[in-house]
Amino acid sequence: MNPLKIGKHTIKHPIIQGGMGLGISWDRLAGNVSKHGGLGVISAVGTGYYENKKYAKKLVEGRPLSEKDFYNKDALFKIFENARKICGDAPLGVNILYAINDYGRVVRDACEAGADIIITGAGLPTDMPEFTKDFPDVALVPIVSTDRAFKVIAKRWEKRYKRLPDAVIVEGPLSGGHQGFKYEDCFKEENQLENLIPKVREEVDKWDKNIPVIAAGGIWNREDILKFLSLGAQGVQMGTRFALTYECDASDEFKQTLLNAKKEDIILMKSPVGYPARGIRTPLIEKVEKREGPIIKCISNCVQPCNRGEEARKVGYCIADRLADAYEGNKDLGLYFSGAYAYKADRLMHVEELIKELIGE
Repeated sequence: MNPLKIGKHTIKHPIIQGGMGLGISWDRLAGNVSKHGGLGVISAVGTGYYENKKYAKKLVEGRPLSEKDFYNKDALFKIFENARKICGDAPLGVNILYAINDYGRVVRDACEAGADIIITGAGLPTDMPEFTKDFPDVALVPIVSTDRAFKVIAKRWEKRYKRLPDAVIVEGPLSGGHQGFKYEDCFKEENQLENLIPKVREEVDKWDKNIPVIAAGGIWNREDILKFLSLGAQGVQMGTRFALTYECDASDEFKQTLLNAKKEDIILMKSPVGYPARGIRTPLIEKVEKREGPIIKCISNCVQPCNRGEEARKVGYCIADRLADAYEGNKDLGLYFSGAYAYKADRLMHVEELIKELIGE
């Protein structure tokens, strides 16, 4: 496996740890992945909960109030500071969802905090470079689901900002969390990752053959990595495997829920974002299906498509509150996102051991 070059940054092993919020990939996980030669990625989601919400200025019913505190700048800075204590000068990334409220401000916060690479999905980030003008060394990496999506982004960036993405992540419909396809489209053969990678590689080559294409969604082991490298990818992104490590920032209850999951427990569920999300059937999902879920109050105003809780009420749960409950170890009300193959795990591993296994050492 060759090193992965993204912008001005070189990652020793072509393995990116997926950004997982809320509180799944913060300083401990991201710092250790970067320390051991992958790209550790901090999630910017829900930083107001970091260190028992000590950085949040205002709390309502124990929740960070509004997007300003939910995406807390001081906490994000502290997460980067603590991650740097682990990985030193190794490249360190951050994942910032395009669908969040206050996206531009959070991108600038991440640049100031010391992010080397910014990864953005959950929408087409056509104005992403607008917020990084003062940070030319920060590499920008959009997540797409199709070659057409990359073309839209590249065309807009070149015309408006005279630049192209430093890499692109192609995420198939076996990933954990929100999908880039409608429910029925997640099962179509043409939308499976092995069929998406060659098409995106072909489109990317029309713009710049040196832009790395990174495969994501349903990649579990070394054989999967080699498969997608052979299909034209230069690297892979993996989330669930890293969530199942000792260094992962998630609660013990979160990790145990993933370890206990059977194949039939991992489902595509409705989401207030408007696209399906993959996660584990838990007591929360059973309550939601019976319309007996917890009251939805939209204290944190986390994502734009939810329309201040309007879509959450239709679906039956608040993403921000339920992800926070999972982070805090609430098995009854927590929302547990997971990739399609979490059922294959039978134990936790250390990050160093996992990366060695993946690269074949």
